[in-house]
Amino acid sequence: MPKYLIMVSYSAEGQQGLLREGGTARKVATEAVIQRVGGSLVSHHFALGSHDVYVIAELPNNAAAAAVASTIGATGAVRTFETIPLLEAEEIDAAIKLSPIYRAPGR
Repeated sequence: MPKYLIMVSYSAEGQQGLLREGGTARKVATEAVIQRVGGSLVSHHFALGSHDVYVIAELPNNAAAAAVASTIGATGAVRTFETIPLLEAEEIDAAIKLSPIYRAPGR
């Protein structure tokens, strides 16, 4: 199943909710929304830096990833939400074998 890196930064409202409910409750809520679209939570980490939460999830497809992003993003509790598909080494090997030809601008 494809893996996705989900990066979240809380809004002030989201930070208040985190302070009220705690980290474990947020992890449980995240896992629930991922499971509702047929996925599974691989890891969930709070962080210091440009994003407050980093999640790796296995999701069935891009539509499921978009559903998770839309659902969480619509709450107003997050300031930024970014979902990045993660590729396995074998997928990169397959991509390299496709060998597309590209002419750079001006060449």
